[in-house]
Amino acid sequence: MKEPSPTKQGDKRYALLMAARDSDYVKKAYGGYFNVFLAAFAEQGERWDLFRVVDGEFPDVDDLHCYDGFVVSGSPYDAYGNDKWILKLCFLLQTLDSMKKKVLGICFGHQVLCRALGGKVGKAMTGWDIGLRRVKIVSGRFLEDLSQMPPSLSIIECHQDEVWEVPSGAEVIAFSEKTGVEMFAIGDHILGIQGHPEYTKDILCSLIERLLNNNCIEVIKIK
Repeated sequence: MKEPSPTKQGDKRYALLMAARDSDYVKKAYGGYFNVFLAAFAEQGERWDLFRVVDGEFPDVDDLHCYDGFVVSGSPYDAYGNDKWILKLCFLLQTLDSMKKKVLGICFGHQVLCRALGGKVGKAMTGWDIGLRRVKIVSGRFLEDLSQMPPSLSIIECHQDEVWEVPSGAEVIAFSEKTGVEMFAIGDHILGIQGHPEYTKDILCSLIERLLNNNCIEVIKIK
């Protein structure tokens, strides 16, 4: 069991709940997905701990109060699956919600947050969405303090599942032509994002290559 890392008083402490295993490319180029997330989200003075929930490694319930927030990563697994670790993750997310802990869910994390808190997820009605997607931002309570938020933004996407119905009390704060729920929020502590703000172009290209090699997707030639 991993123990929370010691921090100085006043330092922020976060936990990354990793729902995917490192790809060979990411291990070679970045040293693992943990470093990718640190580069995208971590700020100086913060402490981040890694829990590989996909392998059954979870924070101890008695340590949850030590953290200022949690991030749930993407995953090749289905958020609506009944693997033991996914069900345990759902219970953890319900606990964090009841504690009003800040939680950010990305791709799979976005979907499993929705499922855990009472929403519905499943296969995307229009199939895979891979590449750069323009999403439109909807004003709401979660964005009240973000006066500089643009009306739309572009984000890297790679998913074949989606949120069908958000949990009770949630608000949809972004959508696209491809996906009806690109982002949702509950209060000021829960945020789900279907896209991958942590991805870089090279990570996406490597992922596309793996999907093609594994026959998960195919190239359609337009004559």
